[in-house]
Amino acid sequence: TGLTTGQREVTVQKGPLYRVRGTHVTLWCKVSGYQGPAEQNFQWSIYLPSAPEREVQIVSTVDPSFPYAIYTQRVRGRGIFVERLQGDAVLLHITELQDRDAGEYECHTPNTDGQFLGSYSAKTNLSVIADTLSASMDPQALTLTEGDAVERTCEVSKSTAQHTHLSVGWYLLQGAGEHHAKEVLTLSKDFILKPGPSYEQRFLEGDVRLNKVGNTTYKLFIGGVKPSDQGQLYCEAAEWIQDPDETWKDISRKQTERTSLAVVSQGRDLSVDIAAAERSLSEGDTLQLNCVVGAQKSSSRNFKAIWLLDSMEVATVGPRGILNWKEGYKERAKLGQLQAFKQSNTVYVLTISEVGLKDRGTYQCSVLEMKTPGDSHSIRTNVSSGIQVNVQPIGDRMRLSVSTSTPQVTAGDPLILHCEVQGATGPVSVRWWHLPPQHPGQRVLVATMERDCTLSLGSAYRHGQTRRSLRLEKGSSGTFTLVIPSTLGEDDGGQYRCEATQWSRGRNWTEKGEAAVMVSSMAGLGLHATLRSRIATVRYGQSFELVCQVNTSYTLEEVPASVRWLFQPSPTAPSQELVRVFPSGAVVWGTAQPHFQGKAQLEKADTSFRLHIHRALPANEGTYQCEVEVWRRNTLPLGQPAASTKSNVVGIKVVLPESKLQVATKDSSVEIASGNAAIECRIVFAQNNSQVAVTWYLLPPLAGATPLQIIRASYSSILEYGSEFSSPAQKSRFLSQRVSSNVFQLQILSANLGDQGRYYCVVEEWLWLVDGWYKLGEGTSGRTTLKFKLPGEQLRMERTNHSLSAREGEEVTLPCRLQSGPLPGTQLSATWFQVTSSGRDSALLTLRYDGTMEYPQERLAGRLYLRRPAAGDFSLTLSSVERGDAGAYYCQLQQWQQQSEGKDWALRASARSGYTQLTPIPPESTVLSRICSSPSLLNFILYLPLVLILLLALAVFCWYCKFRK
Repeated sequence: TGLTTGQREVTVQKGPLYRVRGTHVTLWCKVSGYQGPAEQNFQWSIYLPSAPEREVQIVSTVDPSFPYAIYTQRVRGRGIFVERLQGDAVLLHITELQDRDAGEYECHTPNTDGQFLGSYSAKTNLSVIADTLSASMDPQALTLTEGDAVERTCEVSKSTAQHTHLSVGWYLLQGAGEHHAKEVLTLSKDFILKPGPSYEQRFLEGDVRLNKVGNTTYKLFIGGVKPSDQGQLYCEAAEWIQDPDETWKDISRKQTERTSLAVVSQGRDLSVDIAAAERSLSEGDTLQLNCVVGAQKSSSRNFKAIWLLDSMEVATVGPRGILNWKEGYKERAKLGQLQAFKQSNTVYVLTISEVGLKDRGTYQCSVLEMKTPGDSHSIRTNVSSGIQVNVQPIGDRMRLSVSTSTPQVTAGDPLILHCEVQGATGPVSVRWWHLPPQHPGQRVLVATMERDCTLSLGSAYRHGQTRRSLRLEKGSSGTFTLVIPSTLGEDDGGQYRCEATQWSRGRNWTEKGEAAVMVSSMAGLGLHATLRSRIATVRYGQSFELVCQVNTSYTLEEVPASVRWLFQPSPTAPSQELVRVFPSGAVVWGTAQPHFQGKAQLEKADTSFRLHIHRALPANEGTYQCEVEVWRRNTLPLGQPAASTKSNVVGIKVVLPESKLQVATKDSSVEIASGNAAIECRIVFAQNNSQVAVTWYLLPPLAGATPLQIIRASYSSILEYGSEFSSPAQKSRFLSQRVSSNVFQLQILSANLGDQGRYYCVVEEWLWLVDGWYKLGEGTSGRTTLKFKLPGEQLRMERTNHSLSAREGEEVTLPCRLQSGPLPGTQLSATWFQVTSSGRDSALLTLRYDGTMEYPQERLAGRLYLRRPAAGDFSLTLSSVERGDAGAYYCQLQQWQQQSEGKDWALRASARSGYTQLTPIPPESTVLSRICSSPSLLNFILYLPLVLILLLALAVFCWYCKFRK
């Protein structure tokens, strides 16, 4: 679906993009549909091909600490930076593309909206390819006469695997500045010839042409050269690639060496021009000057050339080529350092080898025309304009830069410092010094490399066991690299100075540069671990991965580190060690969870540990945690870790395969007069390879009663009875049977009124999954109501409710009497019930019609008696009354008659008594309890004080009457 109006949308330059190693690359990113400030912030990250799911942060417009360690140095040095085009658009610059910069780039904009709506990041792919473009042309210095023709050849080739186009152009540099080249003629990437503005008319007339010969050769032809064609001529080739947005991008450019082109005018007046292949030189370089004479019919004329430096004569070359050096130059000419000769009748050359500071200045060429070669007087003279030649001292050209690839390290890590020397024209010696911050003004010699590459170490760095073979190496590019393999502590931090000395002709020049490093002790570095997982709920058989991200100022590759993976299967279970990976790479698996071994894959990256679990099982469900320990480098044996940390816990839930179980849920009823009852539980659908467990429940008739578990038959046919049905008598009456593959029955033998209620089953579906049985789901059946069909005739019984109290330890008789005797030829049965708190009427005693006695509650068998003082009296005597006997009791009488001799007995009539509420009284234990239990004695004690007061008042009155008499 597309974004609606007002939704944030981030777009980035469409990929994939192909760019050449070593070039300057840009990627654009912009955001629209946002709310908040007009200036939005941007963050760039990369997903490397080696770890496509791991984000590596590069640069941010808001957070200077955003870059990861591998990009920090390049961002600080402006090797990578973000240019803001406007408030909601930026360009990512990579000034020198490297192979490791290939990957998927992500541009993210932090949310400034009131809610999360839209997209906040976009990605593009960048591939780094080799630079295969080459362009070459033989350098020459040509002097032509106006009107002549010139042809130059440029060889251009490429071998890029991607589809690219080439453009080839010719350019002319003129003037002293030489900053702006004048375009002559270009063959574009679209194979179209485009002349420069100054050459359009000559191109249309055919005097300027560019021809391609073969696959790699490009020839420029200029006919009828003019004085305006003078200058430095060169060829430039560019390689172009079409990006996915259908725009063309130049990914590489190469320029050839230059051809010096001088054009002599054909005017009648004598003209003189001077040209130099190079005007800015260093001591020891070679200077070549050409003096070009312009004249008509020059081959038949006689010229003498005089070379001048700052208007002072240097040498003279006569019409016959005779050379004469002035004083001060003769000795150098003998040594071969100076040469002057006549190349042709119009070209004179001055060459100075190993120029010195005294050779700098303004050079001119003065040309005199003679009638004959031997004349001493000229008939015409002309002097060229001056050309300035600069000569720099060797020391001024040498440049030195000092850097480090290890600006922040931990004690035990190596230090790597680079001293790059550029522009040196002679042998160089290097000295490295350490400037310790704890001793300002002091310096300690680290190492010296002489001109002949002889290496010597400072006295503080000669102990090989502690410094582990310090190295100072010279690279082919003039870079001197100092490697201290093992830092000892914070004292090794501070400034490191490189002093490079160039030696030439008995002189020397020294340049200095410094770089700062910081060495931290392990104890001072923060160590923190964060555990995360992309998914918290996995399906059975699905793989998942846990990432233990370690946040510290060093990478795990830089120090010895170990990780311990912990697992807690449940909140109440103790935490168990799954596996430990030691710094040596040794792996030790824990014994508490052996099923993890063989299923788990361990990985270690720069800043993280990963635990990958293949094909998750239910046993993999629980909480996970990682513990990381680090040691100082180069410390053997390792001993105690320098730092350790535990991550947060991450819970993983394993979802089992979906259960397809279906159980019949329609309610039904079963009505019986007496005997046995059968309750049915039907499975509509279950998987073929699963097993089922069935649990039967009774919901008593009492409102709000709690369901009672009767019996459970597990998937392995193991029976388990509920607490209310655990007595042997109950176990013998309630049976669970599997009638068919999808039908179970609960058999109730000798059912009685206490068995009335609603019955249902709970079916569980179990499946074997590799290492054990697991419950997939369950279903509950409909309710089956068990009813008793009472016969048409009813016995006449006392239905009055009674309330009895009995002292604990004494006996009590609960009434149950017929109001009329039984019919002839019939027998009576009696069952006593107690109404329990569960709502189910519990049978206590049964007297069968054949005279046999049953005690469903075996624990009460010794305390229950049916004394039967009369034929219709079935009163129950309960001896040794206990506190737990409190409750309501009733009896049920049934009248039975045998159909005929040898036939079964049939129920003819039934009746139930009223309820008798029994209240046990605690035993008498004190005099107070006896008083309180006797109302007359209690009343006497309460009124005794009043009687005494009345008697005292009567005595006082009698005394008073006697006293009056």
